[in-house]
Amino acid sequence: MKLEGKSVFSGIAIGKCKIFGKKDQVVKRSKVTDTDLEIKRFTQAKEQAKSQLAALYEKALKEVGEANAAIFEVHQMMLDDLDYVESITNMISSQGINAEYAVATTGDNFAEMFAAMDDDYMRERAADVKDISNRVIHILQGGSEQAGLGDQLVIILADDLAPSETVQLDKSKVLSFVTRHGSTNSHTAILARTMNIPALIGVDYPEDAEGHMAVVDGRNSVFLLDPTEEELTKYEALRQEEVEKARLLQELKGKENVTKAGRKIALYANIGGVGDVASVLANDAGGIGLFRSEFLYLETEDYPSEEQQFKAYRTVAENMAGKKVIIRTLDIGADKQVDYFGLEHEENPAMGYRAIRICLDRKEIFKTQLRAIYRASYYGNISIMFPMIISVDEVKAAKEMCATVQEELKSGGIPYGKVELGIMIETPAAVMISDLLAKEVDFFSVGTNDLTQYTLAIDRQNPKLDNIYDAHHPAILRMLQMIIDNGHKEGCWVGICGELGADVTLTDTFIKMGVDELSVSPSMILKVREQIRNSDAK
Repeated sequence: MKLEGKSVFSGIAIGKCKIFGKKDQVVKRSKVTDTDLEIKRFTQAKEQAKSQLAALYEKALKEVGEANAAIFEVHQMMLDDLDYVESITNMISSQGINAEYAVATTGDNFAEMFAAMDDDYMRERAADVKDISNRVIHILQGGSEQAGLGDQLVIILADDLAPSETVQLDKSKVLSFVTRHGSTNSHTAILARTMNIPALIGVDYPEDAEGHMAVVDGRNSVFLLDPTEEELTKYEALRQEEVEKARLLQELKGKENVTKAGRKIALYANIGGVGDVASVLANDAGGIGLFRSEFLYLETEDYPSEEQQFKAYRTVAENMAGKKVIIRTLDIGADKQVDYFGLEHEENPAMGYRAIRICLDRKEIFKTQLRAIYRASYYGNISIMFPMIISVDEVKAAKEMCATVQEELKSGGIPYGKVELGIMIETPAAVMISDLLAKEVDFFSVGTNDLTQYTLAIDRQNPKLDNIYDAHHPAILRMLQMIIDNGHKEGCWVGICGELGADVTLTDTFIKMGVDELSVSPSMILKVREQIRNSDAK
């Protein structure tokens, strides 16, 4: 049986299916006589759930990094939410019902409330509140925390996977994830990419698939259930090719990113937080071309302090041991919403109040971040990059803020290093005035995701437009050439940090255009290095 879905990570997996995930727990309503004792049962179960989540956070921190582990801290805080807790305890005391039923009802009510909200971030919390409620119910019903997979390597099938379920899995037994629901930006998808295993979403697999042999083809977004002997032979050969390619790529560690004609390209990695640095080093990246600093804000319940940010930036700089670390300043807004910023609902947030626009408007937030970055620059090779630029005035205003921060640090006797300043080119406006912008900064880094979105007038979050979202569009490639030419005329080096940078079908084209640097996900470093070394470009 051949089924199609949407790939969130490429590769091939062959193995038996294991249907996984918390089944809908049967929760019966029953009367209790001692409501105080029942509330105590709930409180104890809640605290046990928080302990489990704390352990999961530590486990995830080691396996998938700080940014991906943060969801378990969010779940712990949600368990202490006053409205959530009071709804449960009030239901127990006023209706004289069992804790399990009060938790299940409150979980359903809160999930419905979140699901009905306009904000994408808040809608995603519906799954989280269901997850924490199911965890508490599981404990109240005397359930075990462990979720066994047995001794076999398996392909996990699920309606969807909560982050807590995914992290509890024995990763050495998981060949692939296949889910009916979820999105390419779901926690499960992010974890699959981090684990480097193929994953598909939107696959309507049959309920009786348990134990059946299957093939997951992440390259072509295909799920084969009960493949024929011929199909198994074909895919096993393809899988072995992938294994051999991965082995050969490891031999590229320590090699230069240089073409056959002698042209050298800087090859850096994109990261979301401190926890990602291990993957950067393991994959032999030459530096960090994009540190998405907004994850420091997404992971906290309030504005991260100067000290919190300084510690994170310093740790990354020290771990990179003198290699370049480019920190993108706060890029909140659009699809990255943070409650405590109090941003108003916008009809078109991708073109709204976001990134540098917020920073230049809320100067104290911006200044705090810049102070942290400059202080950390004393401990490594740090550069600063400003996102969402559309004018020379914005760049000058950002530079003035940098100058103010440097003067304050100098006056206070606080040391800082030499910091290059650059901008992301991700708007058509920035492309068209790149000759003027190049006079103001040391480097350009092209954010091809947003540049494609704005140039083609296509919302990259809208799955209905996937078939016409074309990052290879001639307009994008012409813009890239214009950016590179204008940057070089003024002595700016030019890189690409968007998803297109990892597109190995274009690596040779980028080199011929004159690009100086490519910044990609850590797992793509060696694949891109291979393309560079096979190129004849000068």
